Amino acid sequence: MARELTQTHKMKQGEVASLLGITQAAVSKYTRQVRGRALNIEEIEEAHAATLDITHMLAKGQISRPDLVKKFCLVCRVVRQAGAMCELCKRSNPSLDVRLCRVCISENPACTLNDE
Repeated sequence: MARELTQTHKMKQGEVASLLGITQAAVSKYTRQVRGRALNIEEIEEAHAATLDITHMLAKGQISRPDLVKKFCLVCRVVRQAGAMCELCKRSNPSLDVRLCRVCISENPACTLNDE
């Protein structure tokens, strides 16, 4: 998202940092792809579309903080349901059998905000 905001929407890193609630240094790292490489959201069509929607609304000032949080939760839910977190979990716990793990697709995920 930081890269999208700086490149497509021509925003300055400081502006992006303020919008996303992160530091300018973090924006710089995301933009240069030093950070955020563990998971490629662009490979998950629904999540990628949602992040593009979020960046557009942020750039235009058309989203409130509560709605931004809800949209982020939607992206997280889509990523979990797609099984994209399984490889990350497996890397952090090699003994985990991701075929049996149901944490990300459970009925009660950690993020329970309604996305409507």
